[in-house]
Amino acid sequence: MTGKLYGVGLGPGDPELVTVKAARLIGEADVVAFHSARHGRSVARTIAEPYFREGQITEQLVYPVTTEDTDDYQGEIDQFYEEAAARLAAHLDAGRNVVVLAAGDPFFYGSYMHMHKRLADRYEWEVVPGVTSVSGASAVLGTPLVERDEVLTILPGTLPPAELAARLADTDSAAILKLGRTFGNVKAALEASGRLGNAWYVERATTGRQKTSPLADVDPDTVPYFSLALLPSHSKPKARKGEVTVVGLGPGATAWLTPEARQELEAADELVGYTTYLNRVPDRPGQTKHASHNQVESERAAFALHLARQGKRVAVVSSGDPGVFAMATAVLEAAAEQPDVPVRIIPGVTAANAVAAKAGAPLGHDYAVISLSDRLKPWDVIAERLTAAAKADLVIAIYNPASKARTHQVHEMRDLLLQHRAPDTPVVVGRDVGGPEEEIRVATLKTLDPDTIDMRCLLIIGSSQTVVTDAGVVFTPRRYPS
Repeated sequence: MTGKLYGVGLGPGDPELVTVKAARLIGEADVVAFHSARHGRSVARTIAEPYFREGQITEQLVYPVTTEDTDDYQGEIDQFYEEAAARLAAHLDAGRNVVVLAAGDPFFYGSYMHMHKRLADRYEWEVVPGVTSVSGASAVLGTPLVERDEVLTILPGTLPPAELAARLADTDSAAILKLGRTFGNVKAALEASGRLGNAWYVERATTGRQKTSPLADVDPDTVPYFSLALLPSHSKPKARKGEVTVVGLGPGATAWLTPEARQELEAADELVGYTTYLNRVPDRPGQTKHASHNQVESERAAFALHLARQGKRVAVVSSGDPGVFAMATAVLEAAAEQPDVPVRIIPGVTAANAVAAKAGAPLGHDYAVISLSDRLKPWDVIAERLTAAAKADLVIAIYNPASKARTHQVHEMRDLLLQHRAPDTPVVVGRDVGGPEEEIRVATLKTLDPDTIDMRCLLIIGSSQTVVTDAGVVFTPRRYPS
C-alpha cells in the first residue's frame, strides 16, 4: 500500500498561524519535505519545526540554480523538479506518508504545486490551505484588502514594468509579490500608474523580523525576496479629471524640446495639433493623434477641451512657444467660456530666440515682437505698431512675414521702417531654423529682398545700436548711449 501525499500550507511566518490541521499532519508524517536555496536555510522548515517529532525522515529539496546563474533556467529547474518528485515517490511507494511544507499557501506561488503536478495522478493526496502572505501583510498593516464591490489583483513583480503599471492603474486593490531584485521596476510601475503614494511595503510579515513602511521610502538595496507591496482598500485614486496642456515644441530641432514638454507629451492620452507639428512628435502605443490643418485653431481648441471633459489627458502642440502667436490663446479663450477643464501652458523655445541665438545676440536689449499676418488684425494696426517700434528704436522680431496668399507685407514693412531707420540697419533672416533647410542670412534694410521671404522665415530688424562684426556675428549691446 502506497503512502499519501500532503501539501501543507504554513502561513506567512508566525508558527502560531499554522492551522491545527497542518500542525497535526506535520507531527504525524513519516517524511517531511521542504525546499531551500543552496545556502540551506528554509523558511518553511523554520516555521514548521515546532511541530516536528523525533524520528521523522526529512527531505531537503535544494534548488540548484537561480535565474542569474544560467541561460537555461527553466530547463534546469524542470529537471530539478523531476528529480525531487522521484525522491518523494520512492517514499510514497514504500508506504510512507509525505508532507511537503509550503510557506503561505501551497497553491499560491508555492513550490509544492510542482510536486503536485508530477505526483497527484499516481498517489492519494490532500492539500491543506494556509494563510497567504497577502493576508498576513494586510493584517499587520491593520487595513482591509477589499470591501463591497472592490477588485483585488495579485501580481508578480517579475512582470514587465509597462504591463505592471497598466494593471495597477485599472484595479481597486493590489498585492505585488516576488520583490527583491524586481523592486526597482515595481516602484517605477507604481509611480507610472499614479499609485506610489498609497503603496505600502511589508517585509517578512508576522515574523520577528517584520518591517512595514510607505513603499516610496524604501531603499531598493535592502529589499529581500520575502516582501511584498500592497495597495489596500480605498487606495485607488478617484477617476482622473481630464486636463489640457498646451505644449511648445520649440522651433524645430529635437534638442530644443524641453524636458518638461517631453514629459507632458509622453504622459498625454491624446495629442491635438496642426499636422506638420504633430508629425514631429514620435508615435507612442496607446496614444491617439488628432491632426488638422493650420486655420482651424478655435475648432482645435474646442475639440481638445471636449476630449478632456471625457477624462482624457490632452496635449495641444504648438511650434515654438505656445503663447507666442500660437495655440495657448485659442485654448484659453475657449476654456474661459466653459471653465470646467484645467488648462496648463508648457513653454517652449521661441522662433525669435532660436534665430537670435544662431545670429549672435540681436535681442540683447529691448525689443518688440510683431506678426505681419493681417488675417486676424487689420494692416493699419500692424503698420501703426511697426511705426511705433521703429520710432522707439526697438529691435523688432517679425513673425509670419509672408505666405502664398500674402506677398505685399514685407515690401510695405521695409518701406515703412526706412522712414525711421538708417538704410544700413542690420536685418537677420532666419529660415527653417532648427530644420533640415536651416539658413541664417544677414542683410540690411536697404538690401533686404522681400521676394526671398516666405512663411518659414523669421526676421530680426536691428536698432540703431545693433552691431554686425567682421565675422558676421550680430548683437545689440545692453548699454544704450545717454
